[in-house]
Amino acid sequence: GHGVVPSTECSVPEVLDMGYVVAGDTVTATVKIENTSNLTLPFSVQLESLSPTWDRDRQKIPSFLTSSLQRTEIVGTQNYNGFSVFSVSPTQGRIEAGMSQDFVVTFSPDHESLYYSDRLKVLLFGKQTAHEIRLKGAARDQPVFVEGGEPLDVPVESLAVTSPVAPQEALQGGKMPPLCLLLLLEYVEGSAEPARAEITVGAMQSPRLAAKKAVEFSLEGGPELQRAGFALRGPKGALERGQRHRIGVSWVPPAELQTSDPPLMSALLTVKGDITECYQVLFMARVVSAP
Repeated sequence: GHGVVPSTECSVPEVLDMGYVVAGDTVTATVKIENTSNLTLPFSVQLESLSPTWDRDRQKIPSFLTSSLQRTEIVGTQNYNGFSVFSVSPTQGRIEAGMSQDFVVTFSPDHESLYYSDRLKVLLFGKQTAHEIRLKGAARDQPVFVEGGEPLDVPVESLAVTSPVAPQEALQGGKMPPLCLLLLLEYVEGSAEPARAEITVGAMQSPRLAAKKAVEFSLEGGPELQRAGFALRGPKGALERGQRHRIGVSWVPPAELQTSDPPLMSALLTVKGDITECYQVLFMARVVSAP
C-alpha cells in the first residue's frame, strides 16, 4: 500500500482581522482552504469560544498579568446577547482532491469593544489540526476610530451589563469626554533617521447610517512641539466613509536636550463626525543606544 500525507493550503496564514465596525453591524470575510493532496479530506471547524472546556479554562489569571508578550486572551470580549460574536460556515464537509473550500466568517458585535477575539480550528478526519486562525475585530458606537500608540487600558472586559452614562450626560456641548493616547518615540543615538510613530484616524461605513458629511480631524501641536524636536505629517484633513488616514510623528532630539530629562509633550486631536471626540495625545521621546 501507499501512505499518503494530507496537505492543505490556507489563504489566511495566522490572523484574520475583521477591522472596525459599528456596533450592531455585521461584516463577513472569506477564508479559502485548498486540498493539495490526492485524497478526499473530511473536515470540521471549531471555534475556541464554543469549546466545552472554555469556562474551566477561564478560571485562571489573565494573560496580560502573567505574560509581557501577550495582552489579549485567545477568546476575548464576547457579545452581551449570548450569541458568539464570530461564526463560520460551513462547519463540516469534504474537500475533494485538488479542490478548495470557502469558509465564510461572520463578525457581529453587539456593543463597543476593541478586544473581540476568538480562534478558529480546521480539523481533518475529526482529530488532526490542519490550520489555526486567530480571529479579531473591534466595534465602536460611533462610526469613527483612532488607533496607535502604546496600550493604556486593560484588555479584559466584564460581560456584566452596567448602566451606561446617559448620552446627554456623557456629551458636553456635543463633545465626548477626552480620551488619551501615548506615543513613545525612541531615537537611536547617532542615527541619521528620526524616531517615528503614527496615529490612524478612520471613518467607518455602516448600512444603518445614512451617508453624512466627511469626518474632519485636526492634531494641534503648537510651537512647543517644534521646539522639542517633534514634527507632524498630515495633521489635518477630512475623510469620507470607508477611508483612513495616518498622521505621522517624527522626533529628532534638539542640540540642547538633556538625556536625563527626556521630553514629554502633549497635543489635542479633535475628530468631528456625528459627534466630536477629543484625544489628548502624549508624546514621550527618549534616546537609546545603538544595538
